[in-house]
Amino acid sequence: MAASALRHLVPEGITIDQFAGTSWVGVVPFRMEGVIHRPLPALPFISAFPELNLRLYVQVGGKPGVWFVSLDAGNSLAVWAARRLFHLPYYRATMAARDDGKKIHYDSVRRASPARVAFKGAYWPTGSVVESKPGSLEHFLTERYCLYTATPRGKLLRAEVHHWPWPLQTAAAEIEENLIAEPQGIHTDGPPLLHFSRRLDVVIWPPEEIVE
Repeated sequence: MAASALRHLVPEGITIDQFAGTSWVGVVPFRMEGVIHRPLPALPFISAFPELNLRLYVQVGGKPGVWFVSLDAGNSLAVWAARRLFHLPYYRATMAARDDGKKIHYDSVRRASPARVAFKGAYWPTGSVVESKPGSLEHFLTERYCLYTATPRGKLLRAEVHHWPWPLQTAAAEIEENLIAEPQGIHTDGPPLLHFSRRLDVVIWPPEEIVE
């Protein structure tokens, strides 16, 4: 889609990134595990939960990253902490993720939302694991090592992210309901591009104000 169609979703100072003249929107359902704030230990009842995010691919000063339109999580404490510490638009949702050995079955409905924001479906890998090549669309979408956010007063922040290259597999999906993008002002066009990753370990640093 055209970058201009997404401009209203990000503040001034952030550029909507494009690949071959087209901007992209990501809907990413997954399960968080081992979430900790060092030096605290991981606790099962707060460190593992489903999450679903709606993301845009952006850059500031030539540094590519992601901008989250929304993040739904099945853990109230995680929602509170991410909003307070990272200024990220987290929402509490009723969620379930189940792996039956062949497919991941995923169900999410945002709580206390004026419009229904929900996802229900199943997805699974269809190919072997590959590492994206520089210059490819897959590399453009996945190899981003920071996230951008903003304080309530409008100050832009950048949080550095570290992870190994994504172990990507082609994927297929059976989607019963996908009310994630449109209720939040994004009208996508064209068929979806599907990828699957079994696991990715990620380290995120606290956000810092961007000083030009």
